[in-house]
Amino acid sequence: MKNIDLILFDLDGTLINSLDDLASATNHMLLSLGRPAATRDQVRGYVGQGARRLAERAMPDAVADELERGLSLFLSYNEEHIVDRTCLYPGVAETLTALREAGLTLAVVSNKNVALCTKVLTTLKTGGFFACVIGADSLAERKPSPEPLLKVLRDLDIPPERAAMVGDSINDIAAGKAAGVVTIGCTFGYGGMEEIRGADYLIDSLPELLELPLLLEE
Repeated sequence: MKNIDLILFDLDGTLINSLDDLASATNHMLLSLGRPAATRDQVRGYVGQGARRLAERAMPDAVADELERGLSLFLSYNEEHIVDRTCLYPGVAETLTALREAGLTLAVVSNKNVALCTKVLTTLKTGGFFACVIGADSLAERKPSPEPLLKVLRDLDIPPERAAMVGDSINDIAAGKAAGVVTIGCTFGYGGMEEIRGADYLIDSLPELLELPLLLEE
């Protein structure tokens, strides 16, 4: 018997590489407002706590009206171009297939709005793998709060000790630890090592999940 029954996945920087599309949407917002474009590495640092936080990080001196205009520009452009260059990381589809065939339940907990999560997963033909998808607008709180994870655990009637959170940022690791689940940090995502070094396990590619002790038969 395996040590866990449920794996909760972050989306951006964990299952999908969406940085180019996020950078395009960010620069559409900035240029439309007469601001200089951001580099890809700068946008990497803006990502992690949803679209509003991205806009705030990209325009730290913006007044309220400009911030709202920028957020609207970002969201509308991002929705139209959300899978222009976004793709699954190598081995993701095969890993999800193997996990499902092994009898594990899978879920997504993201700080992207749930409709956009669903659109990406459907377009990339991975939506059918997940028992549920929680987005930034699903609840009053988002990661690093543990509440989105705890809701999934309650809804699926799975105790925390039988679950794991997989993600690339401090938001994922902090939420997982606060929820009492195993934490698995992805070194290939957007967050730096300083964000995920406290995880219970680190993986350099998603297929490495299949080799972790907690997923091996006892």
